[in-house]
Parts: sequence; structure tokens; C-alpha cells
Amino acid sequence: MWKDLTLDLTFPALDPDDAVYEPRSSRLLVRGLGENDVDDDEEDCESSARLLGMSFMNRSATQRSSASPYVRQPPPIPANDGALRFQTFPALDPDDAVYEPRSSRLLVRGLGENDVDDEEEDCESSARLLGMSFMNRSATQRSSASPYVRQPPPRSCSPPSARTMIVCVLFLVIVASMTMVLYFLPGCIFSKTGCPKQENKTSNGTDDELFPWAQYQLPRSIRPLSYDLTLSPNLSTMTFSGHTVINMFVLHNTKRIVLHSAHLNITKAAFKLGDGEPSDVTILENKPMEQIAVKLSAELKAGQHCVLTLDYSASLSHTYNGFYNSSYIDLEGNKRVLAATQFEPFYARKAFPCFDEPSFKATFLVKINRKPEHMALSNMPKAKTTHLSSDLLQDEFAKASVNMSTYLVAFVIGNFAAVSKNVSDTLVSVYSVPQKKDHTKYALDTAAKLLEFYNDFFEIDYPLQKLDLIAIPDFLAGAMENWGLLTFRESNLLVGEHSSLVEKQDVASVIAHELAHQWFGNYVTMSWWSDLWLNEGFATYMQFISLQILLPQLDMGNLFLEVRFRALDQDALNSTHAVSTGVNTSEQVQEMFDSVSYKKGASILLMLNASLPGDQQFRKGIIQYLKQFSGLNTDTDDLWNSLTEVEVSSQSPNVSEMMRSWTFQKGFPLVTVSRKGDEVTLKQEIFQLTVDSSTYSSSLWTIPVTYVNDSCGLAPECRQVFMLKTKSGTLKVPETVKWLKLNYRSTGFYIVDYGNEGWAALADALSNDFQALTQEDRASLIHDIFALSKLGRVSFRQVLSLLNYMTNETEASPIREALLQLNHIYQMLHKRYEQGLCARMKRYILNQYGALMDNQTWDMEESVSKQYLRFALLETACDLGQDKCKQHAESMFKQYVESNGTFQIPGDLQRVVFRVAAQSTEDWETLLTMYHYATYDTEKKNMIQGLASTQDAQKIVWLLNVCLNGKIIKAQYLPLLFRTICQNFAGNLIAWDFVQVNWNQITQTFPIGSFSFQSIINAVTFQFSAESHFNQVQWFFSSVRESGSQLRSAREALETIRLNQRWMERNLPSLRKWL
Repeated sequence: MWKDLTLDLTFPALDPDDAVYEPRSSRLLVRGLGENDVDDDEEDCESSARLLGMSFMNRSATQRSSASPYVRQPPPIPANDGALRFQTFPALDPDDAVYEPRSSRLLVRGLGENDVDDEEEDCESSARLLGMSFMNRSATQRSSASPYVRQPPPRSCSPPSARTMIVCVLFLVIVASMTMVLYFLPGCIFSKTGCPKQENKTSNGTDDELFPWAQYQLPRSIRPLSYDLTLSPNLSTMTFSGHTVINMFVLHNTKRIVLHSAHLNITKAAFKLGDGEPSDVTILENKPMEQIAVKLSAELKAGQHCVLTLDYSASLSHTYNGFYNSSYIDLEGNKRVLAATQFEPFYARKAFPCFDEPSFKATFLVKINRKPEHMALSNMPKAKTTHLSSDLLQDEFAKASVNMSTYLVAFVIGNFAAVSKNVSDTLVSVYSVPQKKDHTKYALDTAAKLLEFYNDFFEIDYPLQKLDLIAIPDFLAGAMENWGLLTFRESNLLVGEHSSLVEKQDVASVIAHELAHQWFGNYVTMSWWSDLWLNEGFATYMQFISLQILLPQLDMGNLFLEVRFRALDQDALNSTHAVSTGVNTSEQVQEMFDSVSYKKGASILLMLNASLPGDQQFRKGIIQYLKQFSGLNTDTDDLWNSLTEVEVSSQSPNVSEMMRSWTFQKGFPLVTVSRKGDEVTLKQEIFQLTVDSSTYSSSLWTIPVTYVNDSCGLAPECRQVFMLKTKSGTLKVPETVKWLKLNYRSTGFYIVDYGNEGWAALADALSNDFQALTQEDRASLIHDIFALSKLGRVSFRQVLSLLNYMTNETEASPIREALLQLNHIYQMLHKRYEQGLCARMKRYILNQYGALMDNQTWDMEESVSKQYLRFALLETACDLGQDKCKQHAESMFKQYVESNGTFQIPGDLQRVVFRVAAQSTEDWETLLTMYHYATYDTEKKNMIQGLASTQDAQKIVWLLNVCLNGKIIKAQYLPLLFRTICQNFAGNLIAWDFVQVNWNQITQTFPIGSFSFQSIINAVTFQFSAESHFNQVQWFFSSVRESGSQLRSAREALETIRLNQRWMERNLPSLRKWL
């Protein structure tokens, strides 16, 4: 029920740093599409106005020069009581109004602007890009109307001669060069003594000393044994103090102790050797490396024990990592604050000094000082509570019974409510803020079932006494596997009473993933981040396997299939990396949290399991791996060796030999099929969209090629296996076989090209009886032929020929894959303003799938696969403007608003309905009001995607600003906001502009290289396909700090743009002909 409250919800005035933001491309979109340049008698940029949903106003040049770039004031939001109103956008200062970052001129003006003379039409190529109808304007009008028009040079002076110009230019260049050299040279160059040699120094008081370590990873001479941590957070001042005692063991003789610390003000340090007396020591600090050190006068000897004690203070982090603050609004409208942690991969050092690397495992004793009105949680159960004063308590938690890496330590302080149950001698609890306690039951039941399943599957019981799962209001990662205290984003743990099975599937998947980490990652941990896939690949694989067995109604098989397709797409880029690869910087560590580590890692485990005889060798191998390396750190070879040692059949392949080819080289193979009579020749080469000759010729995999044919294509017993270990191999089939389908049910991580005859035979087979193949095989054929089209191995005519059967298709996986691929092409055409082709592509999609779209219901649906199917069909139909779909969605939204909370939109249709509603100004504002009052987290997430679907440039800019600043919409949703906004033409340009202008703030909120950072870069660039886009993206990343051009996400963005451009150039003629 919507509360009858008076809410002053305004478009907030921006901070000074924000106020100067006027997106370059969006300034042209918001102002330059006609608003600032339109006089009463001129055209009103009708096509652009329709595109952006803007009503343009007639204003004099004087009015225009002083007005806000956000022109139209949004009308009031129709709240139930009529009390809710938007304030107007703040007027910018004159200095702000003229700001025009140059890179967007390249996007929107630079396609022709610099070549336009006064008498020529203005920005003709940009007009084609933006779909603008330009007006004939005099030079006088242009000079006073817009900053985007180049002013003519004065004509009162005669031009100088060429010789004079050359001499002047050379003179100026020489003077400027000498000035720059003198300016940048240090003054010591000109002194008698010269400049001192630069060393790695640290400032500590008045005397600088050399920092005794210069590598990214810590030395191995010291090993921590245990930590005694006492933390005192102050949730009023958002600060904390800490006291850390580290017991250590000396492995090798050394005169230094080097560990990690970041943003901690260390006030006291003491060192004790063995049973000796502690003595104060000086702490040296290397801030760029986030390391501290103690230099000792006497050498420590191998085998000695020592203790380092440190007192320090710091501010709670305002980002989403380290020891950070969060808040929420309770039912009475009061703001409640809390503190939580997120330490993976290397943020424990922001909460306490430590050896912050996975291989430095130790035990932990944690004490938290807190106010009586708060509660505290940590990895272990609470052992006791001590009253320190009338308003201060200390919770001491049991000493950890297991060794764990620092990134798994966790503590949370705040107000939470819990539901609990005992499972196999473990207390399982789910915590949430008090008003959302009713949304925790599903998570508790699912976690309990999964804990029992994993205990049995791994034949190793969960080792701790309790297992807490807690929903944090502000949490950037989807979830975190801290041992004994799993932290989640609220939308990934809390499920409402009316949730759909799709929403429950999402929650169950995340819980299954994090619980699998209690064994893969916590119990046995990778030695270094280069083998992150041992954690994340296994957890991803187990989330699907466990839920397929435990909760078959969630239909995890289809979801896993889509995961494998997207992993192949990402791994086809030259900018990809091997599953196991070296990392030596913080950015490289962050970038390991990507599709390769998660999705490809899970995919190759599925392939391995499917290739082994029976179903026991794989399970026995991982059980042996877990038991052999219990409490230790491992690398990839340790896993393969364990699996190789467990042989249940003489037919078993050598796992280590086979799987090293999949983990130590990047990419995956393309298997090409050719047939002559009864002989089938298979050839392998790397599938790489951007050819790299060095990897193209040297890559070789051991491929378990599975296949079926027209005589037997459905049942598992139809499957045959051929092990392709060399560049080519041959197998025999009866000459009567009409077609072969390789990669049965798409369990292998490779793509297949059947040649022209093979593709034609498969297309005929699908047209005659599409059910002769499994739905997984039909979906993989669609995926593969689109991938080969990008590679240039098949024509788009062949793609459309294979898709002819789709009018008969009824299953979710093939239809969803086809729609995803077709929608991507449609979006690229739209962003290139190929309006004619867009219309034809739209007509093609609606003709092919219109009947299926019309047959979808809008009521509650119990089947997950049917929910996935109708969501894909109806979202496409409404996005393409199908009248029937839009009318249904509009009617459902109206009923939803008028019901005062009694009518529920099915969870799988909420995004469809909200996206349609957002196209109306009135409904968009109603949706924003409802977002503020909504308490169910998945519904709020769907509302954000609806709000972000608007075509109104003003609203897009406003949404991005309030989300980045955490106002109204939490900053954790910014990647989601970007992904949604970039689906429309205007939004894509504005979003890319926004990233450039707000780069510093974005990278402070989302660490460079992190998964969220990668997601943002991908969202704003992956549909660009023009040369101007490539040039601008390349220029921007080469100009930013932190070696932007060296980031893998930047290289992926540039490669993707080039590939889109190449696909368009190759296929536009075919599209024009065949659509």
C-alpha cells in the first residue's frame, strides 16, 4: 500500500563539481537538436524531437544564452495526495552553460563540423547520425545561437604570406619547446651537486628512509599465524579505531617485516620477539603499494616466533569496499546507519594491517565495540559480551577454528532481524533490516537445503558452528562468501510473497554460488589471483549442478546454456585471457573477476564432466582434491592432478593433459566439418574474431567432440565421442546419414562450422522436423551461425535460412538466443541511423515471431521456461512498438497504479510493463514516485530499468547524476542504469559522454578493473560501430590516468567497436537485399 506521505522529492541541485557537467553529446541532444537554435519561423527538428520526447520552445537569443541546458521543467508527479512535486532543474552559471567537452564534438559534431563553411549546411554528417532535420539559417543567426557553430574569421585584415607564416610557426614551436623543457626539469639539474638518485621512499616524520621492499606481492619470509582484532566503529562520526595483534612465524632469515595497510593512521607500533619484552618500532609506509614495513636492527632467524602490535584509526569508507558505512530508511521514516565489510580481493588492509594475500592464511579472534542499540556479527559465533561503559559494549567472537585468508574476514554492525533453523549441527540464519524480515523465508529454506546437499556431495561437513546470510542495503557485489557470514545485496537474498519463479531462481542461484565457496575458495583457496577461476569457476558450476538436482522446477539447465553462450562470445575477442594467467597489479587482479573466470571456468568443468565415463570420476576427483588440500592453497595443476589420479575406467582420458590446453592458453577452438562419403574430417583452429597470427597458428586443444546424426539425435545414448587432439582427424559414419550435429547439447566449449552443405542440411532438417534435435542443440546452432557470421565464415543469407524454421519453435532457449542476436543487429542499425533497414528488421522480427508474441498470456505463469519465453517475446514486441503489446502493458500499469497496491504485476513482466510506462511523461513520474515507496527490492530494480528506458534526454541525465551521487537511487545500481539507458539511441550517446565527464568520480566509486567498472565500459561502447566512435573511445582511454589504454576493458571496447564496424561493412549490402 502506498503511504499517504508528503514527500519533497526534487531534482536536486548538483554539487559544484556536478554543476559544470553538461554532456557533450547530450548537450547537442538536449540543446543542439533545435531548442537553442530554433526561431519562430524555423523548423522545429521534428524527427529529433520525436526521438528524444522533447517539446522545444521558442525563445529569443538572449533568453537562450542564460537559460539552463535542461530546458523543459518536468510536470508534477501525480502522487495519490497530490503533494509530490518536482522542483525545476537548477540554472547553471554562465561559465557552466558554455562548457563543451571536446570529445563529444567528435561524436556528434566532428563527423563533418570542421569542414563546414558559413554558407554550407550545419553539421550534415552529424545530422545523419542523430536523425535531425536541419534548418537554413543565416550566419548571423548561427553566430548568436549555439556554441556548436564555428565562427567565421574576421575579414578586415589581409592574410600574411606563406613564408611569413612558416617562419612564425617555426619560431613559436622552438620557443614553446624550450619553455616546456626548462619548466619541467627539476631545479637540481642546474645546481653544483646535481639531483639525488630517486629511490622508493616513505615519509614518516622528519626522516625519510628507504622502503625495504619494491614488489607487488609480499616477501615470503614471514607467515602470520593468528590475528587478534579489536575494532571500535563510531556510527555517528563515521570513523573507527583499531588494535591489531599479529602472531607470526619466521620462515627465512630476514631483517624486515612487510605487510599491507591502506588509509590507516597508525598511531603506535610495538614488536616482540619470542618471550622477550615488546619495544616500540617505527613504521615505514609505501602508500602507492599500500604496504607498511618494520626494519629490524637484528636479523630474525628461521623458526622464531614474533608479535607485531598496531594501534590505528581511520574513517569508514564511503565506497563499497573495506570497512564502509551504509544506511536505510526505517518504517517511521528515520535514517538508520550501519557498517559492513567487503574485503575481496584486497580491502582487508583498509580495516586492519594484515598480510592481505590469499596464501597468508591465519586464524582470527575478533572483538567489536558497539553501542547497546546495535548488534554485531562476524565470521564466528559470539562468545561473550562485556560492558565497557554505560553506553558501550564489547562483543567477542569465538576464535576461528579454521585458517582463512584475510579477504574472507567479515563483520557487520547495525540493526537487523533474523530467522534461523538448525541444519546438520549448524545454525543457519538469514538477517535483514527489520522491515524486510518477511522476505527472508525463501532464502532460509534454500540455504538449509543447499547446506545439506553440499555436505553430502563433497563428503566433507561444513566446518563452522553457524552460517549467517545477511542482506546489506548498500552492497556493490552481488554477494560475498565470507566464511560463516555471507553478505548479499538485498535483491539477491530477499524474495517477496508474490515473487515469480524467475525471481526465486535468481536468489537461489546466488545462494548456491556462495555456499559452494565454503568449500571451493574457503576450505581450499587458490594461491594467487591468477587462479581465481578455481574459486569462481567451481562455484558457478556448482550453483547450476546443485539446483538442477535440488530444485528442478527452477530450470537451471536453460540458464546455464545461456551462460555458456555468453562466455563463448566474450572469449572470442583477442583481448581475452587464459583461464589461468599471471596478474601483477591491482587493476589486473580486479580484471580477473570477469566472464572467463566465472563462466568459462564453469563451462570447461561441465565439458570435462560430460567427457568422463560415468558420473563418478569427476566427483571423486574433486573430493580427493578438497581432502588432500584441506586448509591449504592450490593452483590449477593441483586440481587436474587430483582428477587424473582418480581413474574409474581404462577409457578415461588423461585429465591433466586434456585440461591444461583449456586453462593455459586463451580462447577456444573452431571445429570445421567436411564430409566425403562415409568419411568425416574434423579440423581445429582458434576461433578469434580479431586475428592474432601468433595464437592463430600455435593454438591446439584436446577436444572431446560429441556428435549425433539424423538416425539418432535426441537421447543421451545417441551421443558418440571423438577425441580431437591434433590439427585434424577423421571419423566414419554411414553414407546414409543426412546430417551431423556436433557438440551434443552444447556441453563442449567450442563452435562448429559445418560448411555450406552441412548448414543447408541442418536448415532443411529443422524445417522438416525441428524436434529431431534437442532444444539445446537448436539453440547452439543459432548461436554458432551468428558467431560465424561475425567471423565472415557464413553469409547473412545462410543465417536467415537457418532461422526460417523459427515460426514453429516453441522452446525458450532457441527463441531467446535468436531474439538476442537479432535485437543486437537492430540496435546497431538504429545507432547508425539506418532507418530504412531498422524498419525492415523490425518488420522481419515481428513477422517471424508475431504469432508467438500474440499467443503469450499476461497472467501469472508457473513454468520458469515459459516465463523466460514470454518475457523475451513481449519485451521485444513492446520495444519494437507492437500495438497489442503496448496496450496490454499500459492497461496493466494503469491497473497497478489505481489498485493502491492490491494488484500485482507478474514478476517476469514487471520490466516489460515499466519500460512501456516510462515512455509517457506522466507515467514516468508516477513510476518514480512508486519507486520511492516500494520496499520489495526486485520490484525496485525493475522500476529502475523502467525509468532508465525513457527517451527524454533531460530525465536520462538526471537519473545518471542522482544515481552516481547516491541520491534517490543507490550508486550500486549505476551499472544497471547504464546498461538500460544504452539500449536507446539518445541514451547511448549521453551515457558515454557522462562516463567521460565523470570519470574520476566513477572510478572512485567503482575501482578500476572491477566487475562493475567493466560492466559500465561495456555498456556504453558495445553497440558503437562507426569510425568516429572508435576514434573517440581510443582517444579517451589513451588520455586518462591509470594507463587507461592498457586496461583489458578498454581493449575489449575498442575491439568490439572494430568488429561491429567490420560486420556492418560486410553485411549491410546483404541486409538491404535480403530483408
